[in-house]
Amino acid sequence: MPAAATDSLATKLKTLRNRLLAEQRELITRAADIDALPSDKTLQKIATLEVAIGAVESLMDEENGVQRTA
Repeated sequence: MPAAATDSLATKLKTLRNRLLAEQRELITRAADIDALPSDKTLQKIATLEVAIGAVESLMDEENGVQRTA
């Protein structure tokens, strides 16, 4: 893959990761501000974002030649 395309993908992945993290932080912060357990929907959204963040980070590692061990 050409360097320019890789850099572009790396930048896009970082941007996507940052957006996902920001959304997750916002949900967690709002959940912390209430005096009750967050709704199942909120908890599911936080968990779904965590999975997506992990997937993006895995792809970022793959693009950078980092091998993850399980």
